[in-house]
Amino acid sequence: MAGGWGAVPPGDVAAMTVALAHRGPDDAGLHEAGRSVLGHRRLSIVDPERGAQPIVDRSGHFEVVVVVNGEIYNAPDLRRELAGRPWRTGSDSEVVLHLLGGRDPGGPADLAADLAADLAADTAAAARLRGMFAFAVQRDGELLLGRDPVGIKPLYLGRRGADTVFASEVKAFPPGTREVRPLAPGTLWSSRSGVSRFGAIPDPQPQARPAAAHVRSVRTALERSVDRHLMADVPVGAFLSGGLDSSAICALLARRVPRLDTFAVGLPGSPDLAAARQVAEHLGTVHHERVVDPAEIAEALPRIVWSLESTDPDLVRSAVPTWFVAELAARHVKVVLTGEGADELFAGYRYHTEVPRELLHAELRRSLGAMHAINLQRVDRMTMAHSLEARVPFLDLDFVDTALQVPVDLALPPGGPEKWVLREAVADLLPPEIVWRTKAQFDEGTGIGDLVDRALAEHWPSAGDRPLEAVLAGVAEPEMVAHVAAVAGTWAAGRLGQVA
Repeated sequence: MAGGWGAVPPGDVAAMTVALAHRGPDDAGLHEAGRSVLGHRRLSIVDPERGAQPIVDRSGHFEVVVVVNGEIYNAPDLRRELAGRPWRTGSDSEVVLHLLGGRDPGGPADLAADLAADLAADTAAAARLRGMFAFAVQRDGELLLGRDPVGIKPLYLGRRGADTVFASEVKAFPPGTREVRPLAPGTLWSSRSGVSRFGAIPDPQPQARPAAAHVRSVRTALERSVDRHLMADVPVGAFLSGGLDSSAICALLARRVPRLDTFAVGLPGSPDLAAARQVAEHLGTVHHERVVDPAEIAEALPRIVWSLESTDPDLVRSAVPTWFVAELAARHVKVVLTGEGADELFAGYRYHTEVPRELLHAELRRSLGAMHAINLQRVDRMTMAHSLEARVPFLDLDFVDTALQVPVDLALPPGGPEKWVLREAVADLLPPEIVWRTKAQFDEGTGIGDLVDRALAEHWPSAGDRPLEAVLAGVAEPEMVAHVAAVAGTWAAGRLGQVA
């Protein structure tokens, strides 16, 4: 999605949506109302026939227009709570319109009181949403933007003179845009009242309960999350690396989806491909795999860096296998579930063994807060580049709350395997050698990681110690390169990305 507030020409917003066509090839929409212009690209997943955006409501005292990127998983519950509203579609996105589009015309006459009342109502309404989303609402002379508390879906703002522009990706901003920055997860931006927080990642304290009770809680919460993430009117598949996290998701999906498509990628002989085949055979999925030729990596690297909008070396290395598995999956489905988030929740990274025990819980919570600018950016950009929606059940807020109540000694037992409680929670669903398989980074398990560095050395030998910047500069306009650097600087300055 994209848009502007102030005196932004509709033609500029239309051009922004064209730059985002990969995120929604099924339909495009544009609406001009007062000082705002809202644009949308649609990937039809829920209510494909009637769910076009922008969604416009003229039934009240003023026109309300909404565009949404993502999914509102509790939309069915909210629809029941909002019974009696003039529903126009079966789309989950419409609940944003009815939650955040209203304002009492007979409310406080005092401007300060009016702003305070609106702000309180908006934050309370946005806090009711559960899912992965970014949205824009135009109502009664105001533009309101919001982003989910984890930051699963992206949203950036920029300035053009006195005007504000926004977009799902940096590359969509028109020439002359400055001060490009991400909207912080869990915040609202209002053209009237500025930035306010409506939600955050849960931060419960670990609970002293028997290990078996925590295992049961994790299993139950994960099953409920997977159920919520199946909301779609199109087929849903899953990435399957053969590691614990994706295998756990696939095992639960296979019990719910009669013909589950799973997808894996790697080099010839890579351990991930072998493990993924074993899991797929065990679960009875319709399995697809892509064996990547080293030459393909060098050829695709400029497109990958362009789509990723980052030159961070570690992020690019992990983005390469995601690019190829997303390309494969998009030939078969529009939606995939992935295993992102389990390592952050259950101490799955190697460095977690070096963190003092008394600090590990806080480190897990910190790393969750950092995901929106790292792994979630990778997953969103690589999948949406192929018009594929990725969903992340481990990052459901209710599941996060359950997982962070697990004591660190059950997540990472002294001398034991990482993610112990998760392994136990799905031990009855998978072969033992998969349940207790040791952790491998995605780019390592696929065998692709070293080839990225080799491709850079062979094809960009004159780039010095900043080859990825040279790759991006070769395919992007200088202004986009500057925006990407500015966003990276914003992230570094804000540490956890809490910048608005």
